[in-house]
Amino acid sequence: MAFNAPSLKGRALRLLSQREHSRAELERKLAKYEEEPGTLAAALDELAAKDFISEARVVESVLHQRASRMGAARVRQELQAKGIGDAAMAQALAQLKDTEQARAREVWRKRFDDLPRDATERARQMRFLLARGFSGAIASRVLRGGFEDDDA
Repeated sequence: MAFNAPSLKGRALRLLSQREHSRAELERKLAKYEEEPGTLAAALDELAAKDFISEARVVESVLHQRASRMGAARVRQELQAKGIGDAAMAQALAQLKDTEQARAREVWRKRFDDLPRDATERARQMRFLLARGFSGAIASRVLRGGFEDDDA
């Protein structure tokens, strides 16, 4: 019995040493190793109390890794998959709102850098931006070439 808790904690620490994980992610990944009910929760509670598990760091990590290449919708999707709470998610998405068009323009520029010449090309570029999680309104603005007002 005492062997299970350190084993679960050890597994959790190993996962946390690779990257930030939310509590929900750790619960999902470690549930199959829990032999006695409640031991996983106790181990995760202990790690959370020692600040090894931090929702704020998970959010910061996702924003750092994904925000430059993805729109708010894709970032939201990833945060939801990690089990991040609504308040932390709303705060993170609010940070992205101001830079959404500039980020979309940069992602588009890296891939295309030329405005669409016909409807087929426009649709292809629009799908690209939408798949990256940018809104339709932002994608339309980028494809209209309205860059001047953002660079001022």
